[in-house]
Amino acid sequence: MLLGVDGCRSGWLALTAGIEGIEVLDQVHQEASTLLTQPGWQLLAIDIPIGLPERGSRACDQEARRLLGARRSSVFPAPIRAVLAARDHQQACQISRQQQGKGLSVQSFNILAKIRSIDELLQADPALAQRIHEVHPELIFQQWNGGRPMENGKKTAQGKQERLQLVDTEFPGAWATIRQRHLRSDVADDDILDALAALHTARRLRQGVALQLPAQAPIEIDACGLPMRISA
Repeated sequence: MLLGVDGCRSGWLALTAGIEGIEVLDQVHQEASTLLTQPGWQLLAIDIPIGLPERGSRACDQEARRLLGARRSSVFPAPIRAVLAARDHQQACQISRQQQGKGLSVQSFNILAKIRSIDELLQADPALAQRIHEVHPELIFQQWNGGRPMENGKKTAQGKQERLQLVDTEFPGAWATIRQRHLRSDVADDDILDALAALHTARRLRQGVALQLPAQAPIEIDACGLPMRISA
């Protein structure tokens, strides 16, 4: 079984499917640790930074922004590892400025707790890095769309529709079914689309055809031995 995971207001939206077929099972997890309790899972694709730099930008983020062109603003710079110890945005900015001369964006801080929770899982069991892969939905949708970036932002009605058209080619009806099962206050429309995109890339990873950034070796490895790599 394969897992596609995206963060949502109530925790994590996890979608499960086989290597082939259209059946998608969904579940919301409050804690990251329970993601790993899904029976029989082989590979997990998740929209969250994994390998973290000591300072500066990751090569995979730079390449993703370059490929996305007009949609490059969707790639938030990954925080440096030292920022994981911050208690609030002010402290995060202070740590980041001390280490690399610049602060941390609000967008990056808002997902810091989720980054920390996944990092803790990987620190506790480094072997999981072979089965848990970082993905970026906007890059996935671009690859799914023949290499062309989405024309509209995912929060707009037009953006939702163009992404839904791609999703329905592989998982027909899955978005609508999942939407009926969760309150919008817990799971947003784009959370479902992004989790389905992650599931799509989980299949591509299992088949050995996923895009990997950076495209050229060697892959950057962070101070804790985790790869700094984005798949799509």
